[in-house]
Amino acid sequence: MSSSAPWLLGHLQLAAEATATVAFALSGVIEGARKRLDAVGICVVGGLAAFGGGTLRDVLMDRRPLFWVEHPGWLWGTLALCILAMLFMRSRHLEPTERAMQWPDAVGLGLFTASGTQIALDAGMPGIVAVLFGMVTAVFGGVLRDIVCNEIPRAFSDHRPYAICSFLGGWALVAAHTSHWPQWLAILLAAGLASGLRTAAILLDWRLPAWRAAAPRD
Repeated sequence: MSSSAPWLLGHLQLAAEATATVAFALSGVIEGARKRLDAVGICVVGGLAAFGGGTLRDVLMDRRPLFWVEHPGWLWGTLALCILAMLFMRSRHLEPTERAMQWPDAVGLGLFTASGTQIALDAGMPGIVAVLFGMVTAVFGGVLRDIVCNEIPRAFSDHRPYAICSFLGGWALVAAHTSHWPQWLAILLAAGLASGLRTAAILLDWRLPAWRAAAPRD
């Protein structure tokens, strides 16, 4: 592959991450609207969905500055998105918007999994720790969104593979890193696997088994 491939991948990754951040922020806006939060609540929940996973990763890794402090443009963009959504989005728009956001959300899951895992590997973390940091980056924004909105996190309760897709994508990156693949190719593999698995789960309606505890005896 030509020497311009990593440069092109970097720009494509930036565009896809921006799309994914929009999708995650909109998921927070939609949940906040359903809970009839005020304007501050909408912006906070949207920001948590967009930045919560990466922030938790950076805090646990003692990584400074936090990624949104280093790139404040993401904050302005998310704030503008929340304000525009409050001005123009109506209740009839919530369900179709949520369905449409599944696809950029799947892309974001893969990209944030790969970036979080790579950051942890660059910091010298063991493979299992790096994979868990990648999963935290990709999943915990939605978890924090649901907790603030007083819901059991959907990533844990809707029985559709989500965190597992991230987990497997993270291991793909660790395996590629161990095999000394170029970093850009390892990131592409991990992001593609996690996003592909999530997309397949949506299209094929894959379900995780629920725990069926036996009824208590009298």
